[in-house]
Amino acid sequence: MNAPLTGISSMATRQVLAELTQAYAARGGQAVAIESVGGVDAARRVAAGEAFDVVILASDAIDKLIAAGHLQPGRVDLVRSGVAACVREGAPLPDLSSEDSVKAAVLAAQKISYSTGPSGVALQKLFERWGIAEAMAARTVQAPPGVPVASLVAKGEVALGFQQLSELLHVQGITVVGGLPEPIQIVTLFSAGIPVNAPRADEVRALLAFMTSPEAAEAKQRQGMAPA
Repeated sequence: MNAPLTGISSMATRQVLAELTQAYAARGGQAVAIESVGGVDAARRVAAGEAFDVVILASDAIDKLIAAGHLQPGRVDLVRSGVAACVREGAPLPDLSSEDSVKAAVLAAQKISYSTGPSGVALQKLFERWGIAEAMAARTVQAPPGVPVASLVAKGEVALGFQQLSELLHVQGITVVGGLPEPIQIVTLFSAGIPVNAPRADEVRALLAFMTSPEAAEAKQRQGMAPA
């Protein structure tokens, strides 16, 4: 049997990719080994020429790697992922039912946290729009790449954490409050790309065909995501 296909992804898709690759192998497909790290680090390693069979990151990161000549043209969109908030287990649950209530919850929290990924960038822009970016700077702990925001919340280092729902699921010591309300919900599209000169591109295309099929939808929803 061939060696497993190798891939790299951001942390947000770690659980869903584990479930999908296991299902693919179980139905007779090629075994797959995907390393999940901070998205910034993943993109840097691909750009530096590290060899992978498939790369799965936020769509804008995939587009940049394609434009720079590191990935073949034509990304494959896999999942959409929304942002949710969490607090430490046992803590009071803030009201997140409206934009105003989310803003109030942020301002009331002693410390908050978000990631270095797309959701964190979008939250920074939201705070700027609200006019609270400067006020929140001293009370914000940005989780380092690859470190789950939920882990900081669980340890009591921050009171309120924001990250992809998929990254908050399965973490002990926290309570997921819920997703952001529709007017300010932050949705990230995660996509796959195939490196240029990839020797096993056809095998990767077969894997991605499964990952984008209706058969894969249930796993995506189980992991807090939606089909792209």
